Amino acid sequence: MKFRSWTSVSPSVTTADDHPIPPPKVVFSDDASNFSDLHSSSPSLFSQETNSFSSLQSNLSLLTLPSVPSLQDLSPGTLNLSISARCVNSLNPRNAQVSFLAMHNNLLYAASANEINVFELTNFTLIDTFNNKDPSSGSAKSVTFLDGKIFTAHQDCKIKVWKLTSIKQHKLIRTLPTLEDRIRRFAFPSSYTNVIRHKKKLWIEHHDAVSGLAVNANKNLVCSVSWDRCLKLWRGSNLRCTESVKAHDDAINAVVVGTDGTIFTGSADKRIRVWGKRNEERKSKIGLIATLEKHKSAVNALALSSDGSILFSGACDRSILVWEREDSANYMVVTGALRGHTKAILCLINVNDLLFSGSADRTVRIWTRGNQGQFGCLTVLDGHRTPVRSLVATVAKSGGADGGVKLFSGSFDGEIKVWQIVVSSSSGSPLIA
Repeated sequence: MKFRSWTSVSPSVTTADDHPIPPPKVVFSDDASNFSDLHSSSPSLFSQETNSFSSLQSNLSLLTLPSVPSLQDLSPGTLNLSISARCVNSLNPRNAQVSFLAMHNNLLYAASANEINVFELTNFTLIDTFNNKDPSSGSAKSVTFLDGKIFTAHQDCKIKVWKLTSIKQHKLIRTLPTLEDRIRRFAFPSSYTNVIRHKKKLWIEHHDAVSGLAVNANKNLVCSVSWDRCLKLWRGSNLRCTESVKAHDDAINAVVVGTDGTIFTGSADKRIRVWGKRNEERKSKIGLIATLEKHKSAVNALALSSDGSILFSGACDRSILVWEREDSANYMVVTGALRGHTKAILCLINVNDLLFSGSADRTVRIWTRGNQGQFGCLTVLDGHRTPVRSLVATVAKSGGADGGVKLFSGSFDGEIKVWQIVVSSSSGSPLIA
């Protein structure tokens, strides 16, 4: 799944006046076959599959992170909770890997191979398919939304910007970096950085697959990360690249942004890095706040709690680490691990204090936190035939027919399952409605 670099280079920031030399290109793939190969070739990383994926037994991964205590001491019974989870629908836009799911304005966006399929959430009708005429762009990796625009990340190192028309069709309006941004910089030698020997590119360009996107709505910024090991910031108003950071020593797989604008990146170098402005001045550059190291293999997924005080990270070591703010520590400290998945953690989302995790073991687990900081696995959702690659969820409006959370899980075989989740107290009243 990944190849570690031979050298370790400290993080650096790139602007028009400052250009580090990136390390050699990373070879990286998230195809389903890679997880099978990793499982067979590295038995120390993956436990044997159990016969039933719906078991609530922990199946502790003691060989992965023995120094990190497990947090899942609670059960639904000790939490005085009951959970109802049922699959209510299944969508099959095409027989290709679902690489990313996102929701916006009552629409579900499903990236599958090079195209993005769009469904109405009310009746799951397919209303549009876009980017399907450009197979050269490679697989679509991520989708996000800012200021009425849709941003998509692609294998061909590009970020595309779309607008939803009045007839619910998606129109391409820009490709990042924009032509205007390139023209502003191409004549200046300082605008270029060495990618590999005898090859240069503008520092505003990614030179490997763009693997993730996240939005800082308060600052009107889009963050992009890539297998080229760089983090870039794009201004939402004029779509210009404002900063570029050589953020990791290996491919970057995940990025999330906190409510205060803090950026978290997770990489195949096993590290999570925390980024933020060095001061409140407008022209202040982004800087490294902390490096979080506990995982024993590539970090694939990140998620933040609703208030941004807790970070969840999932990796190929089968564990979900729980990080909490600690002023006396290096920004955040590991408080424990959530174990139970028998293969790599591929995706994480947090919705209304429920944590959802998808894995190469083909299951989705639902976790919640008790009053004393301990966690419990409420249930395990099985039914997928291939690894679960992406998750997205929405909370039903109060007074809705079903209430609770509607969860969408996408897998490598192209199937999207729709789950209705209702968590209730011992008295029977829904906690999420």
